[in-house]
Amino acid sequence: MAADALTAAAVAVAFAGFVQGTTGMGFALILAPIFTLVAPQLVPVGLLVLMIPLNVYVAWRERSALDRPATGWITAGRLTGTFGGVWVLAALSARHLGVLIGASTVLAALASLFAPRFKPGPSAYVAAGVVTGVTETATGIGGPPLALVLQHADAPALRSTIASCFLVGELVSLGFLAIAGHATTAQLRTAVILLPALAIGALLSHLVHAHVGGRVLRAFVLGFAIVSGVVLLLRS
Repeated sequence: MAADALTAAAVAVAFAGFVQGTTGMGFALILAPIFTLVAPQLVPVGLLVLMIPLNVYVAWRERSALDRPATGWITAGRLTGTFGGVWVLAALSARHLGVLIGASTVLAALASLFAPRFKPGPSAYVAAGVVTGVTETATGIGGPPLALVLQHADAPALRSTIASCFLVGELVSLGFLAIAGHATTAQLRTAVILLPALAIGALLSHLVHAHVGGRVLRAFVLGFAIVSGVVLLLRS
């Protein structure tokens, strides 16, 4: 990877780690469009690798707020959706995958902005898990469905539950992608190089997460996602 692309990716990783650690969402929404533009080889494997240590940290930090029933139902759906994600990744060209990432980013952000208040049940959790399995395995973006279904939970519960669901799902997705031949040593090496930037963002989030409800940052993340998704759609 060129030095300028690596620098841009590192800055984006640090910022995305800070936002995800503070609000519980936004990491892949921020990074998937940027990575697709400056380092497409990192989508989705690099994204998934970087999210594992971040979600371990967030899940442990706020483990007392974990919604265990929701985590179980979402994970069950997530495992099912992984198969669909592997198929999508194998079936689409790089150009079409860029269109999918851009469109899914914009639609998910808009849905998150306008979704009405509701109390989710097991069927909603499973559905969110299935959609997350497909989109995260194929594109690295899995947060929007979980953010939608958990958007009215308390901030600590939202952060810990999303992190726990992501952690299990990411390990499963990486396993399937490796078996399908979509994970390479070069992708893993580049992701490892970006880990210090991720650590900086996560540690900064520790300073403010208890004092930020996430509404302002959430609005910023969704607005940024819409702009990034539109740019990616136009380029693809």
